[in-house]
Amino acid sequence: MIQTAISAALFLALSFSFSLFISSPPKPYYHSLFLTTSLSDNASVSHNLYMLTRRPHVAGTQANEEAATYVMSTLASYNVKSHIVSYEVSLTYPVSRSLTLTNLPTAQQSIRFDLNQETYDGDPYADVADEILPTFHAYAKSGNVIGPVAYVNYGRVEDYSELKEMGVNVSGSVVLARYGKIYRGDIVHNAYEEGAIGAVIYTDRKDYGGGESGDGWFPKAKWMPPSGVQVGSVYNEAGDPSTPGWPSIQGCERLSDDEVGGLIPSLPVSAADGETIMGSVGGPVAGENWQGSKDGPTYRVGPGPGVLNLSYTGNLTIATIQNVIAVIEGAEEPDRFVILGNHRDAWTFGAVDPNSGTAALLEVAQRFAKLQRKGWRPRRTIIMCNWDAEEYGLIGSTEWVEDNRELLASRAVAYLNVDCAVAGAGFHASATPQLDELIKQATQQVQDPDNSSQTIYESWLSSSSSALIGRLGGAGSDYAAFVQHIGIASADISFGGGYPVYHSMYDDFVWMKNFGDPMFQRHLAVASIWGLVALQLADEEILPFNYLSYASELQKCAKELEDEIFGKNINLHPLFKSIAELRKAATKIEEERKAIEENRGWLPILKDHIRVRELNDRLMMAERAFTDPDGLSDRTWNKHLVYAPSKHNDYGSKSFPGIDDAIQKAMSLSTVESWHYVQHEVWRVSRAVRHVSLVLGGELT
Repeated sequence: MIQTAISAALFLALSFSFSLFISSPPKPYYHSLFLTTSLSDNASVSHNLYMLTRRPHVAGTQANEEAATYVMSTLASYNVKSHIVSYEVSLTYPVSRSLTLTNLPTAQQSIRFDLNQETYDGDPYADVADEILPTFHAYAKSGNVIGPVAYVNYGRVEDYSELKEMGVNVSGSVVLARYGKIYRGDIVHNAYEEGAIGAVIYTDRKDYGGGESGDGWFPKAKWMPPSGVQVGSVYNEAGDPSTPGWPSIQGCERLSDDEVGGLIPSLPVSAADGETIMGSVGGPVAGENWQGSKDGPTYRVGPGPGVLNLSYTGNLTIATIQNVIAVIEGAEEPDRFVILGNHRDAWTFGAVDPNSGTAALLEVAQRFAKLQRKGWRPRRTIIMCNWDAEEYGLIGSTEWVEDNRELLASRAVAYLNVDCAVAGAGFHASATPQLDELIKQATQQVQDPDNSSQTIYESWLSSSSSALIGRLGGAGSDYAAFVQHIGIASADISFGGGYPVYHSMYDDFVWMKNFGDPMFQRHLAVASIWGLVALQLADEEILPFNYLSYASELQKCAKELEDEIFGKNINLHPLFKSIAELRKAATKIEEERKAIEENRGWLPILKDHIRVRELNDRLMMAERAFTDPDGLSDRTWNKHLVYAPSKHNDYGSKSFPGIDDAIQKAMSLSTVESWHYVQHEVWRVSRAVRHVSLVLGGELT
């Protein structure tokens, strides 16, 4: 009787599963449907971008709160559930600033710069231009400094080394640096380390104004106008500076304002002001690669005779920020999260940075909603996040990650980031290596928006950059907390590289419509790739991670490291051995995947769900094993031992950052102890890579 009951129950279960099987289209059907023109809508993308960029919306302002409300209401119109998570964070706004140049080589007594960006005839945003914050550096130190001008090129460590070779000392000077190559916060930090008392950073015409192209500037051409200024943060960490390592919830522990403040006063200025200051600098002539436009002044390094009086006062205040979080709950594994993220706050109008990404995120959400109406439900939960206060220092995303650290560490499958979704033509991607093949496969399914005869992958492959996927060691966007703090597989995608009007008042809808993406087809392409990768991660029964790619990447990086320390008596055998073990573990788990797929029954109820779940857990958790609880030396928030920002360039990165930091220190100190510490860091990374192999293997030692 019991056996009969079991057989009947099994028959009913099989019948129910079969009815589901024949009535619900398979997941690949929905993935293909996601890419069809019937679901995409460039008019909607254009409209959303226009609405998001009507006013400047800096973090912590009423305008940015209204932008959050717009994102929420748009998601609601798609029937996508969302909510706001608020944090109380320390933000800074300008109160006063001035910059005066004296001791000029002409009869003129002094020049007081007005530090204003100019509107143009017919500017549709002229009526809200007064809502733009005065040009400033967030978290710059308040103060008044007077010193001779010293030109330091891009303000890199190697630039100061070159100045020292020329016999130039910048101590006591106000340095003049041009934007580019490294993060502005590192320009200020490096100046402070060299003894400078202040820093002025300008947008050189050679880099941002079109060089020798002669085709003018915005609105006539894409280039930065002479009065354009790149504003931005000079904070060198991630997250709210008053709550380092813990979330900024109401009533939480905070550092004092004195502990949060900057290093030295600094200001951003325009190309026109930068060239005027440059005209007051004497001393040795800078090298050819330090020079600007051909029709500009000759660049000399000083210091002086020109003298700058720089005054800046900022207001550090606790402000409320809003992250918008939308959730599409998974049908079979609701406790596994595939997370998409983009930030909303902008220094001015933010058409490229970041709201091209916000418009793309809303496009993805709209397509997901259309799929739901056709019967699709993701296997795993999809979370779409619209971050706040990214521009100040990745604050919204970092506070959320710190707030949800344990849940994310145990449940997050991957994080997919888009920031400046569209700045021009040409596809770019960066990722942790296990996602490489998945991204390439997605680009093979999406048409190139600038060449309908080929896929994005084909155009990417034939471009000068080839199909190279970058890595996520820099701290340039909201993936940082996910990768570098927790160890979550992540990716970042975009169209176009750097763009001339970056962080200026000219990054508006007009610039996007005329130069960035006139037909908004690139926005649709970004949304297609972004959403397709998310669908694969959310719906594939076995996670599409490939750790053989990781092993190959680490092998390449280890060889580069070997070349770098040749002759330094550092033993890299432990590192190479652990990478070889990783390759074996990656090969074995691929064989497990194939065995499951080949031996799978044809009905869902017959699948070995427990075995699949356990395999997926190993694939998901392996990235966590690259982290170390102690973090990097002097940078303990950064836990990942393979990917982290370069110590002197927050935008850049090198693999094995702890080893790299130790090498740079050993090169400087040239002591036996310092080189022993390099060996220690090699052992740390080797142990982490071995732990990844053990996680992939899934068996205790």
